[in-house]
Amino acid sequence: MRNVLIFGVMILGCYSLSACEMRTQSTTKTVSVPAWAKQAVWYQIFPERFNNGDPSNDPQLEDLRGSWPHDLERPYQVSRWTGDWYARLPWEDPSKDFYYHVQRRRYGGDLQGVLDKLDYLGGLGINAIYFNPLFESPSLHKYDGAFFHHIDDNFGPNPRRDREIAATESFHNPKTWKWTTADSLFLKLIAECHRRGIKVVIDGVFNHVGLNFWAFKDVMQNQQRSPFAHWFTIKSWDDHNSSQNEFDYEGWNGVKELPELREDGNGLVAEARDYIFHSVRRWMDPDGDGDPSDGIDGWRLDVAEKVSPAFWRLFREQVKSINPEAYIVGEVWWEDWRSNKMYNARPWLEGDMFDAVMNYRWAKEVIHYFVDHKNQISATEFDRRLKQLRDDYPAEVNYCLMNLLDSHDTDRLASQIINPDDDYDHRDTPKENPRYELRKPNANEIQIQKLLALFQITCLGAPMIYYGDEAGMWGADDPDCRKPMLWPELSYDPEVTHPFNHARPADENRFNTDLFNHYKKLVHIRRQHPALQVGQFETLLTDDQKDVFIFKRSDANETLIIALNNSNHSQPIFLPADKLDSKPNWSDALTQRSFQVDGSYLKLDVPAKTGFVLL
Repeated sequence: MRNVLIFGVMILGCYSLSACEMRTQSTTKTVSVPAWAKQAVWYQIFPERFNNGDPSNDPQLEDLRGSWPHDLERPYQVSRWTGDWYARLPWEDPSKDFYYHVQRRRYGGDLQGVLDKLDYLGGLGINAIYFNPLFESPSLHKYDGAFFHHIDDNFGPNPRRDREIAATESFHNPKTWKWTTADSLFLKLIAECHRRGIKVVIDGVFNHVGLNFWAFKDVMQNQQRSPFAHWFTIKSWDDHNSSQNEFDYEGWNGVKELPELREDGNGLVAEARDYIFHSVRRWMDPDGDGDPSDGIDGWRLDVAEKVSPAFWRLFREQVKSINPEAYIVGEVWWEDWRSNKMYNARPWLEGDMFDAVMNYRWAKEVIHYFVDHKNQISATEFDRRLKQLRDDYPAEVNYCLMNLLDSHDTDRLASQIINPDDDYDHRDTPKENPRYELRKPNANEIQIQKLLALFQITCLGAPMIYYGDEAGMWGADDPDCRKPMLWPELSYDPEVTHPFNHARPADENRFNTDLFNHYKKLVHIRRQHPALQVGQFETLLTDDQKDVFIFKRSDANETLIIALNNSNHSQPIFLPADKLDSKPNWSDALTQRSFQVDGSYLKLDVPAKTGFVLL
């Protein structure tokens, strides 16, 4: 979580923890990562916006209590899945703007909706899902948890019953915890995913909690007398002799909706850490029999650089003791957003904390090369930066880095292509940038997305598709990157509205079958060829004049050559025969076109913004 829209203001992180506060020398320990994570093709699901499989559990107005904008007075209804995104809904107050209303909107995405679409994900070729937070929370994004040991009741089949079950527990005592209907449905979802060969990783938000978090609610009520008062950094207590409320505390990045958990010299204070670790075990080995096969397969850790490394080392010990093959991936991103400086995450990747990080550094360079116009880097410079990134991290880690191009915290890939030349994750909303174009991509821009997908899925590292990119979704940064998923069986209103009432084209909004089939073909090519998962990466050719980048993925059994024409025109590419492992005949896995070495070269006629995967 990087961008939190709150009080109508976008607050962006600029963090103080630097790598020099951690161990910076290379470890002599052997770095090992889960073998399956090298073979993963990830799909990120934002649960509230993926699919509404059970309208009976849709959030009601009271379910929003505790989340910004704290408005339980104005009219409210569940929003129509297929509506024009920016259009004001009939019950929304015209005196408030879109960015106020959007935080009150709920669309009803739930776990049944994911279960209903597992065949879709399986058909795409996905074998690993990363879920944004699933735990009980009043917000649409769920980064303000009320519990870590219960799934949000609006994601399950019986919210009322789940509240009754939770009310019988002593939350600080795991022996009293029960399974709600939402918890049980999530366990069913895990089982169905595992039956299909799909791993499940969920978001762990262990830096902060929400206003509804059970321990914080006790502190608000009982102040200094609360047994959980030391879980939080309290700046001042309420004076009961005063008519005002003087209670104040530390929130994530200053946001009061997100009270921070307190740390001491050992990381998070012991009792908060114990609650988290009991929750971790609950989801990793639900029946407690020592066999983790019925539990989740790992954790994505939110704002990981804001939590003490001492805690993460203990966290890793806990997780790996339950399931040695569990995957731990950290969100380690902006060291200094204002200066456009990303972390070198190596200190977190040397064997005692994380297996991987979300690879935003990689995304930034990919966008510079394939998308930017004025700020485009050359093929040679692109290759140099990719090599630097690989050299920065342990060799094994490079295979399971989560190679994403967009996420719930950036503008969507299609919209990045429409809006080139700004720094990655900067000036990417119409609020920040009046010139930001909200339209859908045209045919040429979709072709660029296809080329980007080809590189993403054949490059070293584990590719991650943000839900809906394969369907043709577009949108600015939060909240617009969190639109309801496009489904082929639904009919959507055209997007004709602008949040500031500016002129814009009327854009048809429908599932892009051609783009989906392109992603599907690429994913299945990757799944069919181990060299694309665990093979070596070697650059064969960078031609700055032609804007061509060619690399090889190989293992002991096979070699694949990926040839990318990043220019705006078709052109011949000549690849020296001595780079082809003495193999004279090649075919493109995407088009089945055949090519033969002629003399000392393999000639490839590559269309503009296109690539070949040569076998």
